[in-house]
Amino acid sequence: MKGISSMATRQVLADLTQAWKEQGGEPVDIESVGGVDAAQRVQVGEEAFDLVFLASNAIDKLEAAGRVLPGSKVDLMLSSTAVAVPAATTQPDIRSEEAVRAAVLAAPSIGFSTGPSGIALQKLFERWGIAEEIKPRMVQARPGVPVGSMVASGEVALGFQQLSELIHVQGIQIVGALPAAIAIDTVFSAAVVSGAANAEAAQRLLAFMASPQAAEAKRRQGMEPA
Repeated sequence: MKGISSMATRQVLADLTQAWKEQGGEPVDIESVGGVDAAQRVQVGEEAFDLVFLASNAIDKLEAAGRVLPGSKVDLMLSSTAVAVPAATTQPDIRSEEAVRAAVLAAPSIGFSTGPSGIALQKLFERWGIAEEIKPRMVQARPGVPVGSMVASGEVALGFQQLSELIHVQGIQIVGALPAAIAIDTVFSAAVVSGAANAEAAQRLLAFMASPQAAEAKRRQGMEPA
């Protein structure tokens, strides 16, 4: 089987497909790229994918366009957006909405992703009325480039990204998840691509990934079962 996913689920999918194969499941090869790129490649049908793993709303759009099998969507995991700073710097206070706003205004540079967390973050800054003020300091990660790596290199002083994409990055401090009042949580889902050569096996794999026995692997990679 062949699948494509966004970068946010790269490691957890590697763990889950390994567990699947260890219990006798079919071999699975999942390519992880920027979420926008993944959705576009499935949309145009340029490659014979069996499975696609993306944010829930992106899967819904592909289903509406007829690019995934109707009713095959499965919600797999919930991922929270966290804040990171370079390892050698003082951690900002992010315990409240007001504290996060102050930290953003004080940061010399702010990193955000091309994925759903980045889109939600920009909407938050617009709601706060600071989007134009901080625009010169905003640095969007290139597709497939983790925000954490930009934080580690010093390219940005304050980074926002899915916790699952930050926990394995060296050279950064994870300050914590955004407070409840402004939490940016993303449900990642999967579906069987229309015309998949291995549709039956793909559906069995998704059932495994949504089962209780997959929960620990998700938590180990900074996510929760959906």
